[in-house]
Amino acid sequence: MKVKKLSEAEIAKALEKLDGWEREGGSIRKLYTFKTFADGIRFVDRVAAEAEARDHHPDIDIRYTTVVTTLSTHSAGGLTNKDVDLAAKIDELAG
Repeated sequence: MKVKKLSEAEIAKALEKLDGWEREGGSIRKLYTFKTFADGIRFVDRVAAEAEARDHHPDIDIRYTTVVTTLSTHSAGGLTNKDVDLAAKIDELAG
């Protein structure tokens, strides 16, 4: 099933609701900082399980206690509701 790419207005509206997420070209990204390296890895494990269940996988960069997640729907050529929904869930998982 093909997913519809969001318009610029839809992206702007979605970013207003996503705390700390920033637009980077055809993606959105957010940096999370954790107290320890192990805390960051546990967060990544939770994100990985959720992403796998949704069959929608973020790019994840781990740098000691900092984790950056980047979302884009490559098959749609940009941002879709799948990205927005997963971003909101990732925020929950970080909480």
